[in-house]
Amino acid sequence: MSDKPSVLFVCVHNAGRSQMAAGWLRHLAGDTVEVRSAGSAPANQINPAAVEAMREVGIDISDQIPKTLEWETAESSDVIVTMGCGDACPVFPGKRYEDWQLDDPAGQGVEAVRPIRDDIRTRVEKLVAELAAGRAAD
Repeated sequence: MSDKPSVLFVCVHNAGRSQMAAGWLRHLAGDTVEVRSAGSAPANQINPAAVEAMREVGIDISDQIPKTLEWETAESSDVIVTMGCGDACPVFPGKRYEDWQLDDPAGQGVEAVRPIRDDIRTRVEKLVAELAAGRAAD
């Protein structure tokens, strides 16, 4: 078991929102948090507009591959952040859940993805601060 918290970001395709959130968390928290992402119905590749939007802010997510949401991954995560996966997201008693209502970047151009990227950054910054405060309290 790791002593650092693990955060799982889940969306339908694991190609846009969850990948951008994971990219932000890796960028903002470094190695202080274990970052995971998955999808209930993964796409074949990362959304190119999401890759470009993140590249604009200096974060490269082009090497990421959409992954299927596995029960074990969710069960072993400390925080589960869902983004529009509905009933496909498993629920485990005692886990911290957040459901982020975000527009879906699928099929959108980079202009439409930028505000989603920026919204995700704000939410991830808040999550990082909360996780840091939780560690300080331990």
